[in-house]
Amino acid sequence: MNNSEILVKVENLSKKFCKDLKTSLWYGVKDLVSGVRGSSQERQLRPKEFWAVKDINFELRRGECLGLIGHNGAGKSTLLKILNGLINPDAGTVTIKGRVGALIELGAGFNPILTGRENIYNNGAILGFSRKEIDTKLHDIIAFAELEEFIDMPVQHYSSGMKVRLGFAVAAQMEPDVLIIDEVLAVGDMSFAMKSFNKISEILKNTAVIFVSHSMPFISRICNHVILLHKGEMLMNTGNVGEGIQAYFDRQSLSGKLNFKEDVICLNNANVFSGDLDNDGYIESDKNFKLKLNLSSNKEYKKVRVAILIYNMAQINVAILETRLISIKAESNQDFDFDFGVLNLSISAYFISVRFDSCIDEGNIQVLSNYINYKEFKVQGNDRLVFAPFYFKEKNDKTEV
Repeated sequence: MNNSEILVKVENLSKKFCKDLKTSLWYGVKDLVSGVRGSSQERQLRPKEFWAVKDINFELRRGECLGLIGHNGAGKSTLLKILNGLINPDAGTVTIKGRVGALIELGAGFNPILTGRENIYNNGAILGFSRKEIDTKLHDIIAFAELEEFIDMPVQHYSSGMKVRLGFAVAAQMEPDVLIIDEVLAVGDMSFAMKSFNKISEILKNTAVIFVSHSMPFISRICNHVILLHKGEMLMNTGNVGEGIQAYFDRQSLSGKLNFKEDVICLNNANVFSGDLDNDGYIESDKNFKLKLNLSSNKEYKKVRVAILIYNMAQINVAILETRLISIKAESNQDFDFDFGVLNLSISAYFISVRFDSCIDEGNIQVLSNYINYKEFKVQGNDRLVFAPFYFKEKNDKTEV
């Protein structure tokens, strides 16, 4: 089997929709009458039309896992439906070699009044497998889906998680040449998601996978290539997954200085820096993480510990830093400086949340104020961009030949 074989080729793919159903039906009638499809007018938008996807180009080879990322409305679902043959493009071509397995909508492809077992045979037949071939895979599919007790129950009585397990088990265990997976894996529990990723890794040597998710940890775990979509257009097509994920996060803003009980201890300002304070909001990857807080309060607190919670762009807590005990005077602005040393955070953008705890004694700790996503900062350096909390390199630079 040729592992460099191109299984999916997309050329100048475009699809437009109309925002109004009545207008859309009228345009459809006009197109049928005038035979406008295929003419130069197909590239022109009429009133109330918009491009769901426009001029998409990529190739996917056997053994590659492509992550399609982008915010809601970027065109990911439309592109998947075109690839799966559910809708036709207005322009461009899609060439797919071999059998295609798809899991792009919860419960799609299942007949609700049939049992899980009967739906396995139906789905396998749609994929082009004979009954004998499905017989050989049936036990593995049921076992992988963990549905031994419910396999002869109508699918309409399945929970959403059970439908995901059965759908993925059929799609993956039949080992298609091209496997298309939408966000549906996020519906199941984490243990099944991890089992699914391991299965994808197992079949990837003989399969090309297209994976869509808003979970960047999921994308970084299994994808070796990403395409970033925005309003139907392809902004990035890269083999540097970390770079693609960072570009995805760069298009959103999460900071908002959310807080509660701000009248107890007020956080007036926070400076995050390494070296000079003039470089506020930037940390050099090999230098100390320094923090300067300006605080005020409505009364005096003698034993306060400041907890600095660092979150990555996926809002995963990657570090908690706790300060020495400090005293805060009533109704006065005070500056406090903290030095936490080198954190070895990966080159990326992060957020800090700041929490103030009153520590009267070990058994009596009270949260006074909490500022969520108060400030964004960036770690910069010369190393490559990766989506991981920490990035270490061996100090010995000797190259073995």
